[in-house]
Amino acid sequence: MKDIQIIGIGDDGIAGLFPAQRNLIEQADLLVGGERHLDFFPDHAGEKWVIKGSLTELTERLKAEQEGRNVVVLASGDPMFYGIGAYLAKKVEGVQIHPHLSSIQLAFAKIGLGWQDAYITSLHGKSIKGFAQKIDGHGKIAILTDEKNTPGSIARYLLEYGFHEYYAYVAENLGSAEETCERFELDELRDTMFSPLNVVILLKKQGALTPQWSLGIEDEEFSQRKPDKGLITKREVRVLSLAELKLQPTSTVWDIGTCTASVAIEAAKVAREGQVYGIEKNEPDLQNALENARKFRTDLNLYHGKAPEFLDTWPDPDAVFIGGSGGEMGEVLRICAERLRPNGRVVLNAATIETLYEATTTFATLGFATRVTLLQISRSKPVLHLTRFEGLNPIYIITAWKAEREEEQA
Repeated sequence: MKDIQIIGIGDDGIAGLFPAQRNLIEQADLLVGGERHLDFFPDHAGEKWVIKGSLTELTERLKAEQEGRNVVVLASGDPMFYGIGAYLAKKVEGVQIHPHLSSIQLAFAKIGLGWQDAYITSLHGKSIKGFAQKIDGHGKIAILTDEKNTPGSIARYLLEYGFHEYYAYVAENLGSAEETCERFELDELRDTMFSPLNVVILLKKQGALTPQWSLGIEDEEFSQRKPDKGLITKREVRVLSLAELKLQPTSTVWDIGTCTASVAIEAAKVAREGQVYGIEKNEPDLQNALENARKFRTDLNLYHGKAPEFLDTWPDPDAVFIGGSGGEMGEVLRICAERLRPNGRVVLNAATIETLYEATTTFATLGFATRVTLLQISRSKPVLHLTRFEGLNPIYIITAWKAEREEEQA
């Protein structure tokens, strides 16, 4: 069985390859790559395959061909950087990687900046949903784009979430004779057209003041419907509930009865690389949630409806917060129990002993272990030149996990 050679290639084509890589290509019985890559070798004597469709199918074909033929796969830049090389190296035995310079390396070299401290991400073939919380706070960001997530669409998205402290470089056709690299303000960038082959670099302006939100955002910062006391998960309850959820950076989170989205927003800042889904039955509250999400730079998946509506369309959760179930607690908890991923948790806030009883008995029926914390909070309040304490309504925080994992989870 012969090794498959995966060779990175730039926009300068054959001119950017080492002699040893050129020899491997010349000796290949089968040359595989995108149409653009294969066009660099019009006189190649061997067979050519254009990469299209399923990578699984391509993998099986390559395995069959490597038994007796010299196979070379061409890939853009560094095949191990968001490229086909990493995929094939896991799926096929006998793979040799020959990296070229990545587009990110070339872009940072073009503007004369180091990139060891950059946050690097790809929107190529991906949804931009959730992008705001991923990049918020980073001073140097590199983005791989595609025909949908263009520099202009990225700029419009960033402006929607208030990222005015950044300017951008767009580097096009790197390594080719048409190479360009220009600096833009986001307002300039939003309607500018570029070549499909481009990289966006965002840099924070020197001295720019940006909002800094740490865990436990003050209640007054959130837009909310305000009767005598705001319909919001209070700061102290919110912080303890989030701790009970045991969120990780990649967690998928459900927030059922999201209201102002205060829990969802803080969850998104912890699970920056994950996803946060929320549902709210009251439309005015949902509008507040959307406004809060933009303010705090968290791009949430928010739905107007009454749980369990829409839950079947959401990905399985690692953590579920229930601030309100709209009278459907039994069905909602059953769905959570079925869908919760291994080591996941459900946290439910209850204001009455009846809700506490219903929740704990339902969890027990579903095979979940529970722990209940009664949180009684008092906050200082000035009275003339004196200070007294004002108590908030007691809240039961019910934490639930699958019983067989009790020792690990508790």
